Amino acid sequence: MADQTHRQLHLGAILEGVGANQSSWLDPDLPGDASIDIGWYIDQARLAETAAFDLVFIVDSPYITPDTAPHFLNRLEPLTLLSAVAASTSRIGLVGTLTTSYWEPYNVARQFGSLDHISHGRAGWNVVTTGLEGAARNYGRTEHFDHGVRYARAREFVDVVQGLWDSYEDDAFPRDRASGIFLDKAKQHRLDHKGAHFSVAGPLALSRSRQGQPVIFQAGDSDEGRKLGAQVAEGIFTIGADFDSARAYYADLKARATAIGRDPDHIKISRGSDADHC
Repeated sequence: MADQTHRQLHLGAILEGVGANQSSWLDPDLPGDASIDIGWYIDQARLAETAAFDLVFIVDSPYITPDTAPHFLNRLEPLTLLSAVAASTSRIGLVGTLTTSYWEPYNVARQFGSLDHISHGRAGWNVVTTGLEGAARNYGRTEHFDHGVRYARAREFVDVVQGLWDSYEDDAFPRDRASGIFLDKAKQHRLDHKGAHFSVAGPLALSRSRQGQPVIFQAGDSDEGRKLGAQVAEGIFTIGADFDSARAYYADLKARATAIGRDPDHIKISRGSDADHC
């Protein structure tokens, strides 16, 4: 028989408590407070870890209405949640969603860098730009960024965060008691970023983690979303209406990555039924 290429199947579990539709919470086997019960999340993450899943994924958004699906009406903040899950698991990846439209790069770099240390190198950031117009009013703004600005901002945002994650070289902390040297100062680096959307001096007050940097995830089906994914993502979530559309999406993302000089094999694309396409 001819040799066949062996490919590894990657699985992720989206943990959505009482559900992202209007009826899941009616299931009598589902705790009515699952979306705010850290014990529920820990149990689900442990089950996924035992079943050899690669990651658990926490969706999020900064705006709700009375008609929003039950899980989103009353849920835990992703990084706080995942920090607790990290202490109760040992292998599974921990991916949380934070928007680039209503956060600042320094905060995000510090939060995900901390999660990466707490989990010993298992953190991932799902980069979203937020498509919900009402979110602006929760952050002191009268208008949401338009689509093009959101994605231009997101691209620069990721660059700044990744730059901050590299504030220290891997061996910057000798912690040599004999010489009294805790930090090799030559191995701490300011970022001094000045761009169209952000001005960030740095350095970040946190060393690199075991995996170097948290993994970047992204989901987006617009042209700008696909472009951003091809530029920055290592993992991509998508929803394909059918096999052919999912295959076309896969081919398009891989081609875009190749065209800008990235190795397409470094991007893992997962098709699911409930990804965040903000």
